Amino acid sequence: MPLIGYHASHEQFPPSELLRLCQKAEGAGFQAALNSDHFHPWTEAQGQSGFAWAFMGAALATTGLSFGSVTAPGQRYHPAIVAQALGTLDEMYPGRAWMALGSGQYLNEAITGTGWPAKDLRNARLKECVDIMRALFRGETVTHRGLVTVEEAKLYTRPKDMPLLVGAAVTPKTAGWVAGWADGLITTARPPEELRKVVDAFREGGGEGKPLFLKVQLSYAKDDELAREGAYNQWASNIFTNSVLTDLRTPAQFQEAANVVQPHDLDGPLRVSSSLQQHMDWLGEDLRLGFDRLYLHNVNREQDGFIEAFGEKVIPALTR
Repeated sequence: MPLIGYHASHEQFPPSELLRLCQKAEGAGFQAALNSDHFHPWTEAQGQSGFAWAFMGAALATTGLSFGSVTAPGQRYHPAIVAQALGTLDEMYPGRAWMALGSGQYLNEAITGTGWPAKDLRNARLKECVDIMRALFRGETVTHRGLVTVEEAKLYTRPKDMPLLVGAAVTPKTAGWVAGWADGLITTARPPEELRKVVDAFREGGGEGKPLFLKVQLSYAKDDELAREGAYNQWASNIFTNSVLTDLRTPAQFQEAANVVQPHDLDGPLRVSSSLQQHMDWLGEDLRLGFDRLYLHNVNREQDGFIEAFGEKVIPALTR
């Protein structure tokens, strides 16, 4: 049976509001949650950026949902600190905290003032971080000198079982690479013919039998015009290719890029519709591709109506 989760967007809402929304989502039938881990929002129009790790502690304590976060260790975060954060959460709430690991975006990582490495170096650094974190979770004392440095670190508070470390990938090339080390794959929604290439690359790269998670960017409202208007206001900056999304520096630059986007350009990167049946059809295609968990991100600001409608109609249909 698939797991249908709610995406808590820290770029768009203060953490106090997101906590309320996650609690409401659980009451409506959502079974899990995913939250973004940003230092900056994508644009000034989004306007928020709470600290995901503090939020997850509160959310795990006040709901029964599992929580994952897409994180980039190695620059903004030292991998030993990320391992300590996840290990603490998973010790307190066994099996409910997990992490997706990616190579990050300049938007967030540049705050350290240490430049922005090329993609191959970011991938190599990420793999070092994964190996360091797993060694710490095993209770080893870790010394490592490479693209990241660790000196005699040992994690004394550890979870009983190894936490789930999922690989984040957008392109087939990256999906094939993360398949060799990740416990599963998380990617973003797009038309089925494009998504199938990512899934196939992951399976062929060594991911056969591992779980597949999908973050679904959609815009639902009571009519199509409101759904498109809300998506355009909040998420027009996020429809570009991954090479653009990872290499722009500031929210202002993302806003400038969004100025060339027209409302019809949202179709494809986003699923914009007021029809619950249309959303069910789209999500059904995702499940047929083999995804085990779907995390639904309604990119406009109308979260309560989305939670209520999808909880009443969409989740029961998908999990029936």
